[in-house]
Amino acid sequence: MARPDQAYQFDFSGGALCLDFVNTLGDRPRATEEHLHGWKDVLSWGEQAGVISKREAGRLRAAGDDRPVAADRAFARALALREHLYSIVSSVAGGRSPDAADLEALNGALGEAMAHIRVDAREGKFAWGWAENGSPVARVLWPVVQSAAELLVSPEITDVRECASETCSWVFVDRSRTHRRRWCSMKTCGNRDKVRRFYERQQAKAR
Repeated sequence: MARPDQAYQFDFSGGALCLDFVNTLGDRPRATEEHLHGWKDVLSWGEQAGVISKREAGRLRAAGDDRPVAADRAFARALALREHLYSIVSSVAGGRSPDAADLEALNGALGEAMAHIRVDAREGKFAWGWAENGSPVARVLWPVVQSAAELLVSPEITDVRECASETCSWVFVDRSRTHRRRWCSMKTCGNRDKVRRFYERQQAKAR
């Protein structure tokens, strides 16, 4: 059992960083499964996702403490971005065209993020990195935006699914062999559906 002082352990089974960020809220539109309650939760998610280091997370927490208004604004932007991304990928998964306003919001965030992207040399290889520029509090969102843009223009966008459970709104990339995956996880939503169907069969037999 986790201690009260331990951070919540986020799930990263969506198959893409942007989908993992979308999945920090579940059971839309009831929104009963919210795991981001403040800016520090966003930073904890980013640290667990590997998009910021422990040291960088600490620096950004300190920046948020020094600039609480900026941190609150960044948190509001994070939640807004998350819902724009959900709306886009949910529409795609359902065979619908994304709303133009959601795409406009993503492109606006993408323009900001790309202004900070750079190429770094690491151990004889090259990799994408991010310019420090004072480590603004919204730094953790840039890789999420990049991931969303890359997913949308990749062939895998046709494999994005939304969990079939009525009490879940998680999204994921279906990389199963048959491409007929229905659940975000068989251990959770898939198993609950099996239990529900078993109960319904037992009830029907009892009538």
